[in-house]
Amino acid sequence: QYVADTARENDVERNIRYGVAVKTADWSSEEKCWKLTAENEKTGEAETYTASFLVGCTGYYNYDQGYKPDFPGEKDFKGQVVHPQHWPENLDYSGKKVVVIGSGATAITLVPTMAEKAAHVTMLQRSPTYLMPLPSTDKVTLALQKVLPEKAAYRLTRARNISISRLLYERSRKSPKAMRRLFLSVIKRQLKGKADMRHFTPDYNPWDQRLCVVKDGDLFDAIKAGTASIKTDHIERFTDTGIRLKSGEELEADIIIPATGLDIQMLGGIQPTVDGQGVVLKEKVIYKNVM
Repeated sequence: QYVADTARENDVERNIRYGVAVKTADWSSEEKCWKLTAENEKTGEAETYTASFLVGCTGYYNYDQGYKPDFPGEKDFKGQVVHPQHWPENLDYSGKKVVVIGSGATAITLVPTMAEKAAHVTMLQRSPTYLMPLPSTDKVTLALQKVLPEKAAYRLTRARNISISRLLYERSRKSPKAMRRLFLSVIKRQLKGKADMRHFTPDYNPWDQRLCVVKDGDLFDAIKAGTASIKTDHIERFTDTGIRLKSGEELEADIIIPATGLDIQMLGGIQPTVDGQGVVLKEKVIYKNVM
């Protein structure tokens, strides 16, 4: 709906073909153009397009199939295993014990939300991630919107956010120890002694990997309330009642959520060819994403 509304507002909808799945893309050296074959998802009819340029704006993940490791003993588990990419509309986790596997953005988002209804939610991670609480409402932006025209407020807010992000990144690279202390001190203040800081202390420097934002600090609130907790360990196997860790501890669960991410997939799964010959993208040199 967002895409449709935006396209309509900018008068580009006439150039968009909805419900069309591109299947192949072949570059013709003789005709110097791309030839695309596609399928109309409603009628099943084949469609053909030609273009001088092909721009892939499909992202870099396979959204049809989430990534999930093969966990030993998974078939023994008598509860539900639900990947976030295939979330059932009728999933009822009220009053149930939930284990969320992972420590990335999906896990950070799911844990506090599910903790509102579940008996308890455990976030199981192999290693900690740097977390940064941020408010969902920006008071500075709201203040700017009251005194400035809409476009001016937007531009200032955008410039400010970019500057803050750049500053955090650059300081993290130049002074990693100082920034590490800063990030950990923020988390420590959020937790107020209600959790072991070892679960929040990565063994790498800030921005060696991406930081995860905790909206309004809701994950920390759930941990302080006792409705959520974090375990740092490796999985030995699934059991009929939950997960056995390599430390020997067992986590009981009614529902296990493997928030283990997505597989990389370029061009939405389209296999590009040149004059009918397959091209393996990872074996080619990419210059500024276009050559």
